[in-house]
Amino acid sequence: MEEADVADDTSRSDATADKGRPTRRQGEKAVERNPFKKLGRFLREVVEQLRKVVYPTRRQLITYSIVVLVFVGIMMAYIGGLDLLFGDLVRRAFGADS
Repeated sequence: MEEADVADDTSRSDATADKGRPTRRQGEKAVERNPFKKLGRFLREVVEQLRKVVYPTRRQLITYSIVVLVFVGIMMAYIGGLDLLFGDLVRRAFGADS
C-alpha cells in the first residue's frame, strides 16, 4: 500500500459535511427549530427545577441573616480599622498635620 492510498478521513469531503454535529440515535426526534417552542420548553424546565428547590424555614432564614449581618459588621470594622491605621501612617510619613 502506498502513502497516497492511506489518507486520513478528514481529507474526504463527505466526512466533513456533518462535522461537529452529533449523530441522531434511532427513534430520536429531529431538533426543533421554532424559537417559541424552545422558549416554552425552557420555561417549563425552569418551573420544574424551581419545584425541586428546598426553601429554608423561617428560623433558618433568621439565623442565616443574623450570621451574614454579624460577618459583614466584623469585616466593616476590620477594613475601617486598617483604613484608619494606614491613613494615620501616611499622614505621619508625609508630615501632614491635621
